Amino acid sequence: MSDKENIKNAHSEELSDENLVSNKIKDSARQIWLAGLGAYNKAEEDAGKIFDKLVKEGEEIEHMTRGVVGKRIKVVEDTVEGVKEKANGTIGKLESVFDQRVSKALMKMGIPTRIEIKALEAQIAELKKQLDESHKS
Repeated sequence: MSDKENIKNAHSEELSDENLVSNKIKDSARQIWLAGLGAYNKAEEDAGKIFDKLVKEGEEIEHMTRGVVGKRIKVVEDTVEGVKEKANGTIGKLESVFDQRVSKALMKMGIPTRIEIKALEAQIAELKKQLDESHKS
């Protein structure tokens, strides 16, 4: 073989090797690109599933806490009702004690009670009626 043929063959082999390396780089780059797209798609799918799972767990927790909160509210309402009844009873007793003391104070001062005033009004009405009848006769 001549030098020219050797150079031509060597150059041809270099181009072939370069094409081979170039093709390998292109294939690797394509595979990397496709792997990235696949990873992105998988991440998007997983994110949707994770979100749905978190929503479901949140609903379960909300349902459980509503029951607990509802029970607590019922306990508080019952307690408030009991306190309210006791307070009403206490207020009733205080009113009674107050009325008794005021009545005693009024009696000591000589001020007649409502019942006594009503009785006096009835007696006055009776006397007036008798007086009117005596004038007619």
